[in-house]
Amino acid sequence: MAAGRGTSGRRDSSGVRGAGGTVPPALVVPAAWQRPYLNIFKHFRVEEWKRSAREGDVATFMDTRLKGTVYRIRGSIPGSSYLQLPRTGTQSLGLTGRYLYLLFRPVPHKHFVVHLDVTTEEKQVVRISFSSLFKEFKSTATWLQFPFVCGAAKGSARSPRHELVGDAPTDVRWTCLVLDLPSILSLYLNRHYSHLKSIKLCSSLLVKNLCTSDLVFDPGMTFSEAHQAELACHGVVPMPREMAFPVPKGEKWHDLYDYIRFPSEGSKLPKDSIQKSCPGPVAGGQAPEDPIQQKPVALTSAVRDRLSLIQQITSPKAMPHHCAVIPKSIPEVHLTASRPPRAMPAGDQELEQNQKSRSGEDTGQSPTVGDGGIHVYAHQRSKQATRAVHAASEESTSRKGPGPGVLPSRRAAACRRLLPDPILKLSMIIGFGGCSTKWALWAQNSTAVVYPCHAVIVTLQIHSRKQRFFIGHTDKVSALAFDGSSTLLASAQAGPRSVVRLWDFPTGSCLSVFKTHVHSLLSLSFSYSGTVLCGVGKDGHGKTMVVVWSTAQVTRGGEVAVLAKAHTDVDIQALKITSFDDTRMVSCGRDNIRLWRVRSGVLRSCPVDLGEYHSLEFTGLAFQDGHAAEREHEDCTFFVCSKSGHILEVDYQNVSVRSARRLLPAPLQDCQRLDKTGAGIAINSISISSHFCATGSEDGYLRLWPLDFSAVVAEAEQEAPVSSVCISPDGRRILCTTAAGYLGYLDLQSWDSNTLMRSHEDSVLAFSMEGVWKWMATVSQDSTIRVWDLVSMQQRYDFTAEEGTPCAVAFHPTQQMLACGFDNGMVWTFSLATSSLLVEHKQHRTVITGLTFSPDGNFMFSSCLQGSLALYSCMAQKSHVLRVLGNVVAPDTGSSPGVLVVSEDSHLLAFVGPSKYVVTVMEACSLDELLRVDISILDLNSTALDSAVGVCFAPVPRGELLVATSSNKILVLDAKTGRLVREVSPVHKVSCSSLVLSKDGRYLLTAGDKVIKVWDYQMHSNINFQVYIGHSEPVRQVAFTPDQRHVISVGDAIFLWDFLALPEERSPPAGLHSSESVPLLGPEQRKNGFSHVGGSWRNELGEGSSEILKDASETPRQAVPLPLLSSPPCLDVSSVHQTGCQSIFSESDKEEEADPPGSSRMLVNRDKDASVLVVEPVRNEELIVVRPKERQESSRSPETLASEPRKETTNPKPQCSVRPDSYRHFTPCFKASVLPKSFLPPPTGSEVLKLKAVIGYNGNGRGNMVWNPDTGFFAYTCGCIIVVEDLHSGSQNHWLGHAEEISTLTVSHDAQVLASASGKRNGDSHCQICIWNVPDGVCTASLFHHETQVQAMAFSQDDRFLVTLGDYSDQTIALWNTYTYELMWSTCISEPVHDVAFSPFSHRELACVGNGTVMFWLLEQQGPNVHLKVHRASAPDVLGSVELTSLCYGADTLLYSGTNSGQICVWDTETNCCFMTWEADEGEIGVLVCRHNRLLSGSNAKRIRLWAVAAVQELRLKGPDARSNLVLLEHEITLDGTIVSAAFDDSLEMGIVGTTAGTLWYINWVESTSIRLISGHKNKVTEVCFGPDETRCATCGEDGSVRIWSLGSMELVVQFQVLNQSCQCLAWKPHPVVAWRAESQHVVAGYSDGTIRVFNISRTEMELKMQPHAVALTAIAYSTDGEMILSGGKDGLVAVSSPRTGMTIHVLADHKGSPITALQCTMKQYRDFGVEGGELWLATSSDRRVSVWASDWLKDKCELLDWLSFPAPASPEGLDTLPPSLAVFCPWEHGTLVYVGFGRQKEALFYSLHKKQVVMKIPLPYFATSLSLSPAARFMAVGFGARLLRLLRCPGEAQDYAGHDDTVHRCCFAPSGRRLLTASHSAVLLWELTGG
Repeated sequence: MAAGRGTSGRRDSSGVRGAGGTVPPALVVPAAWQRPYLNIFKHFRVEEWKRSAREGDVATFMDTRLKGTVYRIRGSIPGSSYLQLPRTGTQSLGLTGRYLYLLFRPVPHKHFVVHLDVTTEEKQVVRISFSSLFKEFKSTATWLQFPFVCGAAKGSARSPRHELVGDAPTDVRWTCLVLDLPSILSLYLNRHYSHLKSIKLCSSLLVKNLCTSDLVFDPGMTFSEAHQAELACHGVVPMPREMAFPVPKGEKWHDLYDYIRFPSEGSKLPKDSIQKSCPGPVAGGQAPEDPIQQKPVALTSAVRDRLSLIQQITSPKAMPHHCAVIPKSIPEVHLTASRPPRAMPAGDQELEQNQKSRSGEDTGQSPTVGDGGIHVYAHQRSKQATRAVHAASEESTSRKGPGPGVLPSRRAAACRRLLPDPILKLSMIIGFGGCSTKWALWAQNSTAVVYPCHAVIVTLQIHSRKQRFFIGHTDKVSALAFDGSSTLLASAQAGPRSVVRLWDFPTGSCLSVFKTHVHSLLSLSFSYSGTVLCGVGKDGHGKTMVVVWSTAQVTRGGEVAVLAKAHTDVDIQALKITSFDDTRMVSCGRDNIRLWRVRSGVLRSCPVDLGEYHSLEFTGLAFQDGHAAEREHEDCTFFVCSKSGHILEVDYQNVSVRSARRLLPAPLQDCQRLDKTGAGIAINSISISSHFCATGSEDGYLRLWPLDFSAVVAEAEQEAPVSSVCISPDGRRILCTTAAGYLGYLDLQSWDSNTLMRSHEDSVLAFSMEGVWKWMATVSQDSTIRVWDLVSMQQRYDFTAEEGTPCAVAFHPTQQMLACGFDNGMVWTFSLATSSLLVEHKQHRTVITGLTFSPDGNFMFSSCLQGSLALYSCMAQKSHVLRVLGNVVAPDTGSSPGVLVVSEDSHLLAFVGPSKYVVTVMEACSLDELLRVDISILDLNSTALDSAVGVCFAPVPRGELLVATSSNKILVLDAKTGRLVREVSPVHKVSCSSLVLSKDGRYLLTAGDKVIKVWDYQMHSNINFQVYIGHSEPVRQVAFTPDQRHVISVGDAIFLWDFLALPEERSPPAGLHSSESVPLLGPEQRKNGFSHVGGSWRNELGEGSSEILKDASETPRQAVPLPLLSSPPCLDVSSVHQTGCQSIFSESDKEEEADPPGSSRMLVNRDKDASVLVVEPVRNEELIVVRPKERQESSRSPETLASEPRKETTNPKPQCSVRPDSYRHFTPCFKASVLPKSFLPPPTGSEVLKLKAVIGYNGNGRGNMVWNPDTGFFAYTCGCIIVVEDLHSGSQNHWLGHAEEISTLTVSHDAQVLASASGKRNGDSHCQICIWNVPDGVCTASLFHHETQVQAMAFSQDDRFLVTLGDYSDQTIALWNTYTYELMWSTCISEPVHDVAFSPFSHRELACVGNGTVMFWLLEQQGPNVHLKVHRASAPDVLGSVELTSLCYGADTLLYSGTNSGQICVWDTETNCCFMTWEADEGEIGVLVCRHNRLLSGSNAKRIRLWAVAAVQELRLKGPDARSNLVLLEHEITLDGTIVSAAFDDSLEMGIVGTTAGTLWYINWVESTSIRLISGHKNKVTEVCFGPDETRCATCGEDGSVRIWSLGSMELVVQFQVLNQSCQCLAWKPHPVVAWRAESQHVVAGYSDGTIRVFNISRTEMELKMQPHAVALTAIAYSTDGEMILSGGKDGLVAVSSPRTGMTIHVLADHKGSPITALQCTMKQYRDFGVEGGELWLATSSDRRVSVWASDWLKDKCELLDWLSFPAPASPEGLDTLPPSLAVFCPWEHGTLVYVGFGRQKEALFYSLHKKQVVMKIPLPYFATSLSLSPAARFMAVGFGARLLRLLRCPGEAQDYAGHDDTVHRCCFAPSGRRLLTASHSAVLLWELTGG
């Protein structure tokens, strides 16, 4: 940018900062004004009624009780009398406070209504209403209605009915209502709160005031009580006096008034209403930003199910790996209040008894951990107690995000829930249609189709077959419509409460939901522009109704408005908006074709003159020319098809039929004139492109015609009548649907018919799976049996039963055999290998209710509705009957998968019978009865008999049988004794239709009504289940797939869910935090009882012992482990396969291993060698600390944090000093500074300085920025500081744990752990890796292994492992266990590597790239042992000698790698071969990110490019012959520097990119925009200063820029850039004598070419440029009145110039020859010191001389007052460069200056100008490099070359502060003395003085 030009940067409304434009603020009231609270009535001056509105009887009066003015709102109709803020609906309050406080009193015996309009972060306006009129809770996507229950005064009586609903009682009290707005939106709508838009208070009520705040106010607490209890730190503060209710002396607030907080806590009343539930506020600290961390409201069953479903399924970007950390221990909670008996599992009784013995407390008095949640009660009747799990009225909605609930005692208790959350993710739906099969649309790009599947809308990619879902409808979707660009999708819902949803199709978000006032919408049509939507349906009287809506404002957050609507008596089958006018429509139906038009808000129509065709039934219509807005409607024609086979061409202008044709059956197949007779072929659909026409007809043919309909061009026969046809936008494909649920398309280029989806035509009744061939069979009410491939989910077989309807199905576990039961009692077995019927069994006479095979495949069982049970032998292919029993199965249970179940070991058979009250267990092989349990008598407290509806066996080791009952319970019985172990109730709102346990016995699936629940079978959590929706009909069956990776549910369709919980063998081993664990031994060592320690072998059982360990797990070790001292070998990775190796991997059998915690190992070498590792004892719950003995007593640098856990290993390895030819390789910045040898940290709690913000991003790092789009976690590095920033508020947290420059970061996939790496500190032999706990920002471990720098790090997909990669000098790769952070494996690599990544599909696979090679690693774990095999694959020869510099995994088996010459290579990870390359950039590619079918590359050409790589997977099959012409460059953005880091969302649509220029950019590919998010100086910062009003600060640097920052948000406001020059110094014009004006804000800067430039901040322009010096400037200052500029140069000259004229007035040569280091001006009395002038100024030069001058600029006087010269040694010892000489005036001692510089002693000197001598000396630990004195207090800040900042109270104590990674060469106090700026190289730190 040229000199004098400025750029501005502000944060846009979405919370992302930008540069290059002014974005209007989203809120009316700045957030700073609203803290700590905002009195709404006072701020908006309600009494003036200028910014507020009133209607009806609204008046003020003096309330005698409150002793103040209140507003009275009265009226019989709430809508007619109200008070509204703001005045109009187009305005916004913009209040951002979390809590809204409403002080009001309902009018007795009257109702009231309050409406709150809040805006979400998605710009959606949601209305929150509460009223005493509402009888029940209701919710839509934009409206929440809560009943308000008015409380009576203390001691009054109310009837039970009146207690819940109704008007206010006579003695209703004044109420303080606290609404937690973010929590309400989060819990009920899963939305994120932005601000409060408007408030409307409707009659009848009295209102005292309203306020908003982020604090929890306790109205019953005084300020003195709060101060004594120190509750402010808990986020609870007293109510402000202007908001408080008066309390007479001796009275208590809660006895006089009501306090209601909603969502409430601690109440046992239903939580779907607002009512008094707790006596006062509860807080556990400052209200957090994330409302999800608050304890959720407890809901009734109806509300809970709906809301939990919305949270679980419709949450955006719910990812499999993003789950909260499972808590490993529960902290003890001690409450003083008496509470109900504590709930606990029966298995924990022994622990409870131990606790009782220690505490002396009775079990009955134990406190309850939480009030809402699922409780497990233990009865003390026997040692094997029964547990009753209650999960209904007290069940809490599952919350997102970590954080404990808040107890009434203000102590947090761990609120555990089922993890991961969500545990299911919808992956695929097999199904099509629902309401009809005619709705299927092409997306604009012609590569995806959109269709409904009952209540879900599915987008299917036709090539990859991947699905995307639009979930939100609660009934079947009856119509769909796209706008012309496929950006807006409209969907209508069937049923009496028909609604329309508008979706943003690219993102999948719902923009609007509105009621249609039509009982059933039959058709929708969008205008091409997407601004008008038209629909047709039936009203409540069955009359046809047409409605036209305006959707123009929807994409901008507006509402949908009705333009017009009309009723008509004519039948309408199809309706479309014309292509040339959005206000005109065409419809057709039985006996009519009509033209419609909206004019002046009225919808009118006129009929087309049909003549002789007036009696036809028309079914569809299409316009000839598509979108033709530029054409006149006079030229428009459209075509209409009919059931009689007619196709009419209609002239729109003349409203008449132009021509008619008819489709006749063979032999008259061609379209003919109407002179032919006979029955025509019914045409159901017609679609027209610019070249041809397609029709779909009742005879099952898809036909193509020319536009003149002269003859059939082509036809394709389908299996059923064609419901609809649709030509793709590119005209290359024709979409076709049939009445049989078929969805496919015809490719016109290849003439191939492609099936996209087949589905059952009716409800699916049951299914069965087998695990060998991975097939699934389903039976349906459409009388078909279908077999599906579980991998591709494509249909393989289809059997149609002619004689009956199939109702049960079962796969044989080992053979390709399928059994099916029918409603006529027959049981058929099929051979899938031969597609033939094997046997037909006729043992039953009525409906088959149960059918199953034994798991070993030897037997088959069937039951029928009459109660008979049959046993079959299946040892041969043709099964035969062994035994039939009558009247043993309950006859009225119906068909369900839980009627007959067999145990896992095939020994037991269980079923419901002989009556529905009894469950029977038999021996499976003989049907001999073993056990009979009457479940109706198990609940002694129940007044009704309970009956069984289904059974399920638990895995064999548990020996349990689960019984689902009609009372919505699940009973867990002992399968051998029938004893009740525990029960869960209620499970669903209706009886459970299906239940199944996972093979590992950890998870339980249940289905009931239309929902699925996943349970923690052990019930270990407070919230033990998760709920999922999607089905529009009752779920018939649910089950795990054999590999337990998926869940399948059937009902209206087949749903395939990804099961995200890890299998048991992949889960973290229990007790890893304990000191006892299984020792880590290799297979051979464990077999022989040997372990390897210190390079030698020993027998662990002792010398001469002949006993061998049979199982290492039998002898848990009692001491913490010792890392191996042996060095790992340098592994020369070879691409040559080893002889006899069966895989492509070669095994490294000499890896370095370390024991897990809890193992013990004796050292063989007992010499007192310093290399022996000494284990420090720690408590079990702490992490293990392992340090070399020689360092235990050494002093550490201030950042060491001695209490911090450290993991260190010794690992000598060869050094490589040649840096690779790759910018991707990290090289730390050169620093001459060293860490301090002494350090005076402030005592905890007495810190005067607090780090407030950091300006800058370290562009020298590599991969040193992380962003998790799901949790919003965003962190980056600046020097040695990790900056964690909230992208919405801009607030920062700073994690200080490193002392050296941080090279790289990585975050775990669940965003709970962050790893950071930096270089080694002074005295350390290894560099440092810090492990951070993200929720609390605490460093939990420090790892030490690599000797120089860490190049890259990565977590495995399951977050079990962390891999770290050393740089070119280290050449080491290490693998760490993330549960213990013990080193599991390490090895040397013979050449440098640049990047490493784990496979997203397997935690066992990882890869790294280096010099022309990719190393594929395979992790093998045998018990606790870990081995890595490696295969080295060389880059293709065509690339020549290249460095592979970056990599990322792609879809399925793809790996992408970048090179330093700009190519991208694609590797097949199955064969480890490169099959494709392409030229992706002109420079080195250092960053690659892949998401699905899109790839992002970043290079040192300053570009990021987005590639479409969908075709790469297909090209993989071609191998090395693959060509790159199908890889398309979608977008390209050029940034300001080399790309070093990138993080993107799952769709690769938006992300953050870091560059070497020190900038973080927000990238939005959809909008093709790049916004500057974080910026800083790339090079050294040369000066910092504050503005006079302290709202801004300025910095300048060697990069030639002057930057102005906002101190409120720390955002870049203005930047002035001068090319090819370095800005050396700057100063801000002081506060003028006249009133402060924006126009007077100026900054002056001095440059390396001797020029001075004056910049106007407000106008962002350069006002003046002058050159008073011939050499570089080194110091600059304004005079005290701002009328003169003093500048000092490198040659020692001082110039005085006028900024008004640009002339140089004085040039002082007293310091000539020595560079000026400091200039400062201050005011003085006119005749002080015996000289005239009102100003005193000083100049300091590097030769330790200070000159003091008195000046009167108006009289052109400048007189030398004093000349100081400070002595120094002749030859400096130990100093490479001399420290600067600095002097400043002391603001609190008039006539005194302070000097620091090189001298005999390291000290600060106070020199008195009056006494002409040094009056005070303050010793310093080092020579100072920067100096600043506070103008407000006696504080002095001194920076040192030892990366240290010292704050001194003069005179007094000193405090040292760390955080800088280089010399602190600049520091500057703010004019108020409350802030301090420091600079260290390119980093700028802002500090706040909090104490002193």
